[in-house]
Amino acid sequence: MAPTNEWLSQWEQQRDKLKCSVDLNDYFALPEIAGKQLEIIDIGPTSIPTGQILVRDPLCYLGHIEEQPYFQTAPVGTYSAEVCVVKPDEDGDCARYAAVRLRFSDVPAVRFEEALIGHEDILEMGDGEFFGFNVDAGLACICDKQAHQAFCDFASHWHQEHPDGNLYDDYFAALFAKSFRENPQYQRDAGDWLNWKIPNTEYHVPMFQSGFGDGAYPVYWGYDQAGEICQIVVQFIDIQLAYT
Repeated sequence: MAPTNEWLSQWEQQRDKLKCSVDLNDYFALPEIAGKQLEIIDIGPTSIPTGQILVRDPLCYLGHIEEQPYFQTAPVGTYSAEVCVVKPDEDGDCARYAAVRLRFSDVPAVRFEEALIGHEDILEMGDGEFFGFNVDAGLACICDKQAHQAFCDFASHWHQEHPDGNLYDDYFAALFAKSFRENPQYQRDAGDWLNWKIPNTEYHVPMFQSGFGDGAYPVYWGYDQAGEICQIVVQFIDIQLAYT
């Protein structure tokens, strides 16, 4: 559903509220923030055939066909999913995924602004608040609208064939475990990321752990100097806030 003209007018007037409070470029450029060592890993391609993007928990929300993409669109193409990893520490904490990014061009982002669907109540948004998306299974994914349709078709067909089955336990768990075996760095043995190709399609949908687990997380568009969208970033951890 496209946003109304009234909503778009409110969005234009309130866009300063939607700016990210930190420079997300630092997550992918600096070796350390707040005393935490960082590393960037590439978890493979993401298919964006329409430019309409959703970021959702793949196990709890992506299977609902009524889920809507962000109202702004990205350039069509295939893009590598880059993960900013907070490395394991001496206290025994595991690797944490602080952010995941797709870059649509090599042009740098000069500002980051929250991605919205187009029906949020922006006028009631307070300082420091965000809308974000919900995670209830410890996972998130970046998915094009066309791939979303294909995912819903796959999930519906799978449940028809496995009426008593659990999509994670009986299907995805083995794939995540295989991802760990093939790429063990910065993954736990059950697997923390998966680059999944939807069966019978050419669509790649990366799935990844959500930082500190279940919760609500913001998604930001990165804009270049010309005001064009050049990135999308899922932020799971405000590193400076979380570790100081």
